[in-house]
Amino acid sequence: MKIRLVNNGMFTPIEDIADTLIPSPEGFYWIDADVEDLAVLQPLFHMHDLAVEDCLTEEEQRPKIEIYESHYFIVINSIRFDDEEIFLRALNIFLGRHYIITVTKQKINELRSLKPILWEQEVSRPDYFLYNLVDIVVDNYFLVADRIDTRIETLEEDILMHTKKSHLNEIIGLRGEILWLKKVLGPQKDVIATLNKRDLKLIDDQLQKYFSDIYENAVKIAETFDTFRELMGNLREAYQSSISARANEIMRVFTAMTTIFMPLTFITGIYGMNFDFIPGLHMRGGSYILLGIMLALGFGMFFIFRKKDWL
Repeated sequence: MKIRLVNNGMFTPIEDIADTLIPSPEGFYWIDADVEDLAVLQPLFHMHDLAVEDCLTEEEQRPKIEIYESHYFIVINSIRFDDEEIFLRALNIFLGRHYIITVTKQKINELRSLKPILWEQEVSRPDYFLYNLVDIVVDNYFLVADRIDTRIETLEEDILMHTKKSHLNEIIGLRGEILWLKKVLGPQKDVIATLNKRDLKLIDDQLQKYFSDIYENAVKIAETFDTFRELMGNLREAYQSSISARANEIMRVFTAMTTIFMPLTFITGIYGMNFDFIPGLHMRGGSYILLGIMLALGFGMFFIFRKKDWL
């Protein structure tokens, strides 16, 4: 657990957590905690039992905001895209009048990238801290969306150029992750809408207007992933069409080969019959002549098929 006094974007480490119980004349306290620290934090800051239980038991929480008498409990999901997989990390936030507590189970990059922004904007209020944190989390969804878009384009090119059976597994896997992520985007968008429109006493009225910009971005992200879902459907159709076209191409080649060998099989069938009187049967060099005719016939049909673009 790390405790800092944040004033004008400057961080001052605090050793004794008891000091955070009294509001600072300037700035606010930021407590960056793990779930194990809740046993200490809950009685000090009167955290609601249900909020603490959510932090402890829920691995992947649904984004939400709960209003309590002395604090707000907010859950938003940070996003990562590693090794072609999408990961969500629950970010639990307890917002008080003179403090903000962030509780996570895993390391979240947004908390580290937030520090220079707080320093640049000289942040001295916990609600402004919350605004910048939510803004960074939402912006990262755009970065992930760009990577997913690139992945879809690459997959589409691979399918059109050389279709493989593994492409279907990639399509199904990526489509499932997009659908799963889309279910999260709806509640998260609602949370941001609440921060934007609802009268919340712990958030400055002027600041709520800035949440409208984040809400617009959240709407754009939701629409982007709606588009991704449609693209994955089109990609699956393209895969199936490519497989069908490939099968038709193979069948066309086999059909042409069968057609070429049909007259050759007919000739060999005639001269393989047990009759004494077959034209040219006892002719000197007749076998070579027959082989020449068969080769000429086979190559002739082959070139005709190539000219008509049947092969």
